[in-house]
Amino acid sequence: MAYQPPFTITSEILNLVANISEAIGRLSVEFEQQKLLRLRKVNRMRTVQGSLAIEGNTLSEAQITAILEGKRVIAPPKEVQEAHNAIAAYEAIGSWQPSSSEDLLAAHRVLMTGLVAEAGRYRSQGVGVMSGEQVVHMAPQADRVPNLMGELLAWLGTTDVHPLMASCIFHYEFEFIHPFSDGNGRMGRLWQTLILSKWQPIFINIPVESLVHQHQEAYYLAIRNSTAQTDCAPFILFMLQMILDAIEGSTYRQLKNEGLNAGINAGLKLSALDHAILDLIKADCYITNAMLAEQTGKALSTIERRIRKLKQHSLLKRVGAKKTGHWQVTE
Repeated sequence: MAYQPPFTITSEILNLVANISEAIGRLSVEFEQQKLLRLRKVNRMRTVQGSLAIEGNTLSEAQITAILEGKRVIAPPKEVQEAHNAIAAYEAIGSWQPSSSEDLLAAHRVLMTGLVAEAGRYRSQGVGVMSGEQVVHMAPQADRVPNLMGELLAWLGTTDVHPLMASCIFHYEFEFIHPFSDGNGRMGRLWQTLILSKWQPIFINIPVESLVHQHQEAYYLAIRNSTAQTDCAPFILFMLQMILDAIEGSTYRQLKNEGLNAGINAGLKLSALDHAILDLIKADCYITNAMLAEQTGKALSTIERRIRKLKQHSLLKRVGAKKTGHWQVTE
């Protein structure tokens, strides 16, 4: 009898599947109309940064962006290697098939090369999932891993379960088996993105990992609850909500307004005066336009015009009343 992962399909899960299907259709049209290559780059950066941050990597979005652009960054070599590997894995994602064990191992090799001795191979020893000093999950014995993964991949290749649910089920089962000595979290998230992208290619450009990082405790709680119930439903529900939130946060309008450090304000070329204004405001958030004009040596009308432009691009906002409030630089 073919392997069948344990899961319950609830009305809440079905509603989320319907909402995601509708939202992804709208987003696909928006991406196609805008041809937003820079937006795709920002989302790729967030995907990589989010997935690595869950595993303790401290590289910032700005540092990941620099690595994506081929620049050198000053950071722990291991963390830089993790970033290079993750970028390479997400760039190669389109060439892999979700149900292929060879591709799964190849992806792990790309993701973990230079980081673990068993990169590209299933683990040869037992492993436990820790929470602090407490073991919260003892993974199956190492000699069972090849068969368990073979059954899971075979199920994935033949199931008629909706790809949204199938991707979540695979992700949970993968984490339960914990087939590698290291990199299981990164691989599980990468493979879920791969499964989703075979259904809707736009998923390659949606940073679900970034949302998971923001709700990291809930992510691990959903895994634990699914294990305790011997049912994937809690994890399916959690991940579907993360997917929906990521889609709704990936529209051009929302991303455009997230500030300078999101790296997508290509429409505004910051001048030396703009930088001077922002620096002066950072130093004194109560500074007035007249004081800015005096300290920069520019006309008041020029300062007011640049302030309006900075506010339009969400790099600057006014908090409180015009006379008694203060400025806030959006980072």
